[in-house]
Amino acid sequence: MEKLTPNEEEAMQAVWNSQNGTIKKFLEIIPEPKPPYTTLASTVKNLERKKFILGEKTGNTFSYTPLIKEEEYKKTFMGEFVNDYFSNSYKELVTFFANQEKISADDLKEIIKMIEKGNSHDA
Repeated sequence: MEKLTPNEEEAMQAVWNSQNGTIKKFLEIIPEPKPPYTTLASTVKNLERKKFILGEKTGNTFSYTPLIKEEEYKKTFMGEFVNDYFSNSYKELVTFFANQEKISADDLKEIIKMIEKGNSHDA
């Protein structure tokens, strides 16, 4: 799977959020500052070429649906990110955010509960 550019990721996020839509619909979803319509149209065509989305013509309009699931994309590239920047250690990743005060003790407690709940299914 190819890593997307920031503009492609922003457009892909709009596709994932809508599950099916037109460039006009995606433009409504994208936060300010919004790209020009023609720029977004070009980005969407790149996503189609890269096989991240499927474009289908209905009348004079193209409608696009995701071919790659958001979770699948995140899983692939978060793994690479953790490997590249945190020596493949999720503990180092969490420690980094804790040290930067980007994650609170309450957040960490909630994460621990999620992990414990997930592990209880394995037993």
